Amino acid sequence: MIVVACVLMTLALLIYIFSLPPQVDSAEEKTRLAFLRERKETVYENLRYLNFEYKAGKMPEADYLAMRASLENDAAALLAEIEVLEDAAREMHLSPKGAKI
Repeated sequence: MIVVACVLMTLALLIYIFSLPPQVDSAEEKTRLAFLRERKETVYENLRYLNFEYKAGKMPEADYLAMRASLENDAAALLAEIEVLEDAAREMHLSPKGAKI
């Protein structure tokens, strides 16, 4: 009797664990602009952390300068692409007379 109860309990747990809910909520689809803004914040945070590590004396100057240049180049590329996408979005929302639609 105990063996049957254990088997039934195990089956019930397996069904509960591996069954999908009837309706799965999906996250909002991320646009390229939203992705770039998140990436920009990450690069800025990495720059702040890099400056902190250098000022704390944990990093040689040559490494610091190389990493800082790389992060600044990434940030510049991100900002340029963000500006292009924002300009395109602004142009889509303006009519030929300059008034919003």
